Amino acid sequence: MKSKGKEEESSDYSEGSKGKMTLSLALVALLSAFGSSFQYGYNVSVINSPAPYMQDFYNRTYFNRNGVPMDGGFQTLLWSLTVSMYPLGGLFGSLMVWPLVNNCGRKGTLLINNLFSVAAAILMGTSELAKTFEVIILSRVIIGIYAGLASNVVPMFLGEMSPKNLRGAIGVVPQLFITLGILVAQILGLNSILGNAKGWPVLLGLTGIPSLIQLLILPFFPESPRYLLIQKGNEEQARQALRKLRGWDDVDDEIEEMRQEDQSEKEEGHFSVLSLCTFRGLRWQLISIVVMMMGQQLSGVNAVFYYADRIFQSAGVDNNNVQYVTVSIGAINVVMTLIAVFIVESLGRRILLLAGFGLCCVSCAVLTLALNLQTTVSWMSYLSIVCVIVYIIGHAIGASPIPFVMITEMFLQSSRPAAFMVGGSVHWLCNFTVGLVFLYMEAGLGPYSFLIFCAICLATIVYIFFIVPETKNKTFMEINRIMAKRNKVEIQEDKEELKDFHIVPGRQAEKKISSSKL
Repeated sequence: MKSKGKEEESSDYSEGSKGKMTLSLALVALLSAFGSSFQYGYNVSVINSPAPYMQDFYNRTYFNRNGVPMDGGFQTLLWSLTVSMYPLGGLFGSLMVWPLVNNCGRKGTLLINNLFSVAAAILMGTSELAKTFEVIILSRVIIGIYAGLASNVVPMFLGEMSPKNLRGAIGVVPQLFITLGILVAQILGLNSILGNAKGWPVLLGLTGIPSLIQLLILPFFPESPRYLLIQKGNEEQARQALRKLRGWDDVDDEIEEMRQEDQSEKEEGHFSVLSLCTFRGLRWQLISIVVMMMGQQLSGVNAVFYYADRIFQSAGVDNNNVQYVTVSIGAINVVMTLIAVFIVESLGRRILLLAGFGLCCVSCAVLTLALNLQTTVSWMSYLSIVCVIVYIIGHAIGASPIPFVMITEMFLQSSRPAAFMVGGSVHWLCNFTVGLVFLYMEAGLGPYSFLIFCAICLATIVYIFFIVPETKNKTFMEINRIMAKRNKVEIQEDKEELKDFHIVPGRQAEKKISSSKL
């Protein structure tokens, strides 16, 4: 197979003709997203519909134990714990990413992670029979840890497996399944299905099924080839994995590119979170990830979902029908994320980020106006419905899916796990903060709270416009060179000489000098 001239081979690779969607790659993307990301979305919205029935169960259980009804304040505390333990668990899960993916591999971590989900599903599903509400709160922490790991490991796993010309599209697939999970939970949570006094334990327990499916089938698929070659040093297994994923035998070019990446990183070793935060050569990548993750969560997506019901009620939608409207918003979310899968490779990441945050920014500003005027101007309530839909579209095409794609692309193998740990922690910490603070913001500021989200979106747009590069159809090494210029370090300039795998004399000194300029 090596008879092809080297120039021909490399031009082939640079044209991006190398990567096509094979059945094996499609299956591993769908399976890992369905088995992991889907449940992140499912558990975000699963307790919204059955909330009154679950609170009633908390009350009954307390009364049966103590003979007195539960105090109103205590019930509010228990319920807010039930809701907020999920993002807190997500934060704990994110902190486990670095040690797990480095020691157990990407696929191994996903398989281990399923145990959290199955355990939580069994506990939640049997909580009513066991007459204990504490178990539900504990299970929310466990399923949160599961979601925290899943939300970081799936994009990393798929990003490392994908050819460069499909990396964006495959990177959006986890977000597509998160929105699908939200939608499925909304549909199953309808009063007529499982969102009722009898059905809610089943609704909570269903989350274990995708995990069991993944646990049974994922072992038959390959591990990330980059992990096998760069971190395990096992070239033969990496070749086998690549052949299976690409559907052909000649994978020399990709192996060569991984070797270059490996060689360029030999001197740095594996980054811990602390060394990642202090290394000058990755400074702008790290700041970019933190800004995009904060922008994603602090742009008010939870607030818009929270407000949606009331916005529709004020527009005259009947109380009984509001749940169907919420489902339709969930459906718009899925459709727009699906569109993002198909346009991310043609339009690029930057355009989608800027357009997404731009739509969110404008719709938050107009929504503030519409909510303030809806009592005096009759058609303003319809304008607020339009704003909600525009906001959801903006978030679904850019703000939700692209930051996770960018973490995979802006970091090389040695720093990627630590970067996901930082990005994931910021994601869940901001999620948790919005959950806690929004109720107070809403009580104090009312509709004006959307102006804060508008400002955050605007700040994120400005940062992305000036700092974040386009990464479409570039190898990890090419992206690294672009960022090296921004970081004003010269460590990437002699990459071409790595072809014959000699470490350039004086490079370590050069690296130390550039790091010491902090």
